[in-house]
This record gives sequence, structure tokens and C-alpha cells, in this order.
Amino acid sequence: METETRTEKIDLKLGIFGQSPATEPSAELLDKIMADTGTSSFERLSKQEPSCWFGEWGVCCRLCYMGPCRIQSSRFNRGSSRGVCGATADTIVARNLMRETVGGAASHSEHAFEIAETLKAVASDGIKGYEIKDRGKLLSVASKLGIETANRTDKEIALEVAETTINDFSKVDGKPMRWVMGYAPSSSLKKWEKLGIIPSNSLNPIMNAMHRTSMGNDADVVNLMLADLKMGIIDGYSGLTPSTELSDILFGTPEPVKSTANVGVIKEDYVNLAIHGHNPLVAEKVVEWAQRLNGEAVKLGAKGINLVGVCCSGNEVLMRHGVPMAANEMQAELAIATGALDAMVADFQCIWPVLGEVASCYHTKLITTMPYVKIPGAEHVDFSIEKADEVARVIVEKALEAYRKRDPSRVLLSKTVEPIVGGFSYESIARLLGKINSQDPLKPLIDAIVKGDVYGVVGIVGCPNPKLRRQLYTERLIKKLLRNNVLVLVTGCIAHISAQEGFLNPDRVDEFEIGDRLKAVLKLLGETGGLKSLPPTIHMGSCVDNSRIGVLVKEISEKLNVDVSQLPVVASAPELIAEKAVAIGTWALAIGLPVHTAPELHIEGSKAVKGILSDTLKDLTGAETFDEMDPEVAADRMIEMIREKREGLGLPA
Repeated sequence: METETRTEKIDLKLGIFGQSPATEPSAELLDKIMADTGTSSFERLSKQEPSCWFGEWGVCCRLCYMGPCRIQSSRFNRGSSRGVCGATADTIVARNLMRETVGGAASHSEHAFEIAETLKAVASDGIKGYEIKDRGKLLSVASKLGIETANRTDKEIALEVAETTINDFSKVDGKPMRWVMGYAPSSSLKKWEKLGIIPSNSLNPIMNAMHRTSMGNDADVVNLMLADLKMGIIDGYSGLTPSTELSDILFGTPEPVKSTANVGVIKEDYVNLAIHGHNPLVAEKVVEWAQRLNGEAVKLGAKGINLVGVCCSGNEVLMRHGVPMAANEMQAELAIATGALDAMVADFQCIWPVLGEVASCYHTKLITTMPYVKIPGAEHVDFSIEKADEVARVIVEKALEAYRKRDPSRVLLSKTVEPIVGGFSYESIARLLGKINSQDPLKPLIDAIVKGDVYGVVGIVGCPNPKLRRQLYTERLIKKLLRNNVLVLVTGCIAHISAQEGFLNPDRVDEFEIGDRLKAVLKLLGETGGLKSLPPTIHMGSCVDNSRIGVLVKEISEKLNVDVSQLPVVASAPELIAEKAVAIGTWALAIGLPVHTAPELHIEGSKAVKGILSDTLKDLTGAETFDEMDPEVAADRMIEMIREKREGLGLPA
């Protein structure tokens, strides 16, 4: 019985950190958090199982108070064939899916709007504490948006860039959004124009989407799905792309940086402060003030302040400052359970409500900062760009104060960390390739794809889902792709998983089973950049930084004059959780990339919706979706898709 219990702990441990049981105290951390708090993500998941099939297949409608209505589907012969209003499974599934996409697009768009407002304030001298750090990126963005730069100051250019971005949210001239026209692939624009789905602003379609999916409105599945594609375009060019590009202007465009990952980056003899969420406006200031107040930690007997990153704010500060990556969003509560985390500051998105309850069981200060993200049990310090320095200082001081109360007897730490190299922007990739061919930087990558040295490219994005963690879904998927010479790009919390498994460590490129041709490319490019090799997977940033992959795809597509949908490129959300991932996937479908998901989207209850996404869409944007719960089978399907695209381009398959 004891052996069985230990095996179960090992399985749980593997689902958390993806390392061999000997290297991490993860099973012990699970025991500790359960003993201290009575809860963990796996324990909470177990109480939700089995899932409600009506909800899982998208055929539960809660849009009015005649319901909830649970509808029969082709796979589940229970419930009524129609809702009280007469809505069919097809209508209900399409409406529910669109509302998920709206949720993601709205989240990313608000993120971008706040960055744009900050850039405007900086450019108009309405704020101190932030500045334009990357003039080259400013000029590049201005050029793509059609903004004149000659004989103008940086602040004049930045002001017009900011105002153009803000105007894209609500302008009523009927003309396409400037960010769409400046950043979308030309092949995609032609298709969207035929479909009539190029947005002129982002707020009206978001408002319209909520209206049209409410009871008594749009019931036409095709009409709903076209509007859903438009919402994906908005996510890409009102949310993801401006968030990334404007952040680079303000904080600098990332270059590859060395750091470390895993829970072991939390140190016993330091004041430990974790940065969690997605907003670089908060994160950048916390980094600055942690450096300023480092001496105060020394006065308390610590060696200094140790900043660690959680979730996508962790990716942001890794890329620009080399801050170690401690935990993905699912692991945030375990980082607290180490007993050595003195404070965790959170801004928005992926902040699990349970963190307040977990933190209350320790000395840890959980600090929320955004007025629309408050959590029971957390201490709220309201952030605004006008008082950014004041708020950041208060946050760091609260971490110092909490350190005084740390109980050494309750600390459980690991000494194991994983070396990583992360922070590859499109610009840094182009510069690296430019060392091989300065006249045509993308040519070395294109040549490698043409020869088959890089058989294809898969962008793996999203979150760690407790439903799939125990089977190490992402790690197994990546390993199968690498064995087959597929270049893997990672972002978001998938990047945390990749880091912890060693896939961001260039020194382990010979340890993993990587196809010889891909390995040779990684080593050549790594040596060109002053490394032993590039890492097995390429870290391209936070969730909004999926736009960096979008820029790379656009540039290759237009250089070759080839439709995006013809390129041997696939997108995958292998442990899908959030509406944001649904929106990102919808954007990928809109530009023409096939999209894999696991778990399956909530569409199984509708043959019509599933048919549109897996088949009809091929004739509209050239894309398709598929779901697959076995990672090796999913990898095989992606490799087959890549093979078909290579054959279509006349490349060796």
C-alpha cells in the first residue's frame, strides 16, 4: 500500500513539474499544501469529476431565465431537441463558442488599450516614470501603421502611434482598423475582404457579439461563425499585436537572455517576491523598486531581494531582465506553499481566486493591483500609471515586512533549478539569421525549411490544465515533434512547462532525442549567436507575444508570396484552459493556420459547428481545427499536416 501511495505521489508530482521524482520535492509540496490548506488543484479537480456532458459539448444554454436548457446532441441522447425558445444544439454551441472568443478578445484588447494609454501619456509628457526605450521599434511600428516619421521627434511619432491605436478601438469611419492593415498577412486580408469580416474598430464588434448571441437574436450558425472569425481578427490586431509592439517601445524589444526556472529559484536566504499576471506596466516598476530597495533586505539579514516570475508577467520580466521563472499559473499556489515566498503581486488574468485562501495559511502577502481584479484574502494596492512608482515601492516594502514574519520551520524548498535561454523576439531572430545572411536574414530559415532540415514549425501556446498534467501532455507532444525535426516555438505558461522540462536549456540539446537535421540547425544558429546551441524549443514570450509568431509567419508568407495556409506551420493549444486561448486560436484560424486543441473545444454537441471548423473553413481561410487527447497521436496528425503542406509547395516530404 505504501508503494502504491508513493507511485500516486510521483504521478501527481510529474503532473506539476515534469521532472524525475528525485529532483524536486513536488510530491512533498502536494502533501504540504494539503496539510496546510486542505486544497490543491488536483484535489479540486477530483471534486468536479465527471464533467457535465451538456457543458462539455457546449449544449447547455444559460442565456435567459426560461432555462437553463440542456439540448440533445448527436453524441448524447438525453434532454430536449430544442430549448424553450426553439434554439437548436447548433445555435447554442455557436453562440457559446462566440462568447468564449469575445471573452478572450476583450481581455487582450483591454491589455493593449492600457499600454496605448500609457504610451500616449509618455509622449505627451503627461506622466513620469515610463519612457520610450526602443526607438527602432517605435519607427518600425509607425511605418507599418502608415505614420510619417521624417523630421519629427520621437514623442511626436509616439503620440500619433498611441492615438492611432486608441482610435482603432472606436473609430466610426468605416475604414479597416489600421493595426489590421499594417500587420495582417496580405493573403489573409484578401480572404477577409471577400468574407466581409475586416473590422473597422474593435469595440463595436465586441458589443455586437454580446448582443447577437443573447436570447432572441442571431440563430444562423454560418453567420455566427463568420462573426466569430472577425472576433479572432480583433484578438490578433486589437489585443495581441499592439500589446506586444507597444510594450517593446516602452520597455525594450527582448533579446535572448540566460536565466533559470523551476520552483527552486525561490531562495531561503532572500526576500522572495513573485510577479504574477500579464501586465508589464506593473511588473516593470516592481523590478525597478526591488533593485532600489535591495539594501533594505540586507538590513533585515537577507542577502537581498529575489524576484521570481509566475505566469505571463513572469515571461515579461524574464525576457527583459532575466528574472527566473518560478511557476506557471497552476503552480502559483505551490510556490506559496514553499513557505519562503514573502509576497506575490498580481495584476490581471490567470490569477486563481484560491490564492487568497492559500496565502492566508502562510506569512505570504498576496497583493492585487488592478481595480477590476480583487480577490478575497488578498491585500489590494490600487495601481495606476500616475502613481506607479509609489505603488511599486509599497509592494516591495510589503514583501520586506512579510519576510520578518517568515517561519523557517514551515519552509520546504528545492535546490534544483533548470538553466534556460529565453526571450526570442522576431527582431532578435532576424538579427541572428542576419549574421548568416545580412542581405536576406530570413533566407537561412527558409532554406532550412525548403531542404527539410526544419521539417515544419509548430507554435505551442496556452496554459497547464490539471486535466492533462498527469499525463505530461505538453512534454510528450514536444518530444514527438522534436524527434521529427519540427521546430517548436513556445509562449505563455507552456513556456514555463518547457523551461522546467529542460527544453529551454541549450546544454541539453544532445540529451533529448531530437532529429539530426533539426539539431544541426539549432547548433549552427546557437554557435552563430555565441551559444553551444539554440534551446530545443524557442521561447517567444508571454501569451500576447503570440503576435511575434504572427509577425514571423507574415514575413515568411509575403517574402515567398505564398498564402499563410500553404506554409508548413501549425498552432497548438495542448492544455487549453482560458477563453483567451480560444480567441488566440480563432485568430490563428483566421490567418490560415491549422489549430490543435486538447481538451476538445465545447463544440461536440453540434455537427454544424464542428463541420465548419474542421472542414468548411478550409475553403474560407485555408485553416482547420482538430482535437486529440493523445499527445503522440496529435503530433502525428500535425506532422501529417506539415507533410501535406510541403507536398503542396513542391518541397521534399
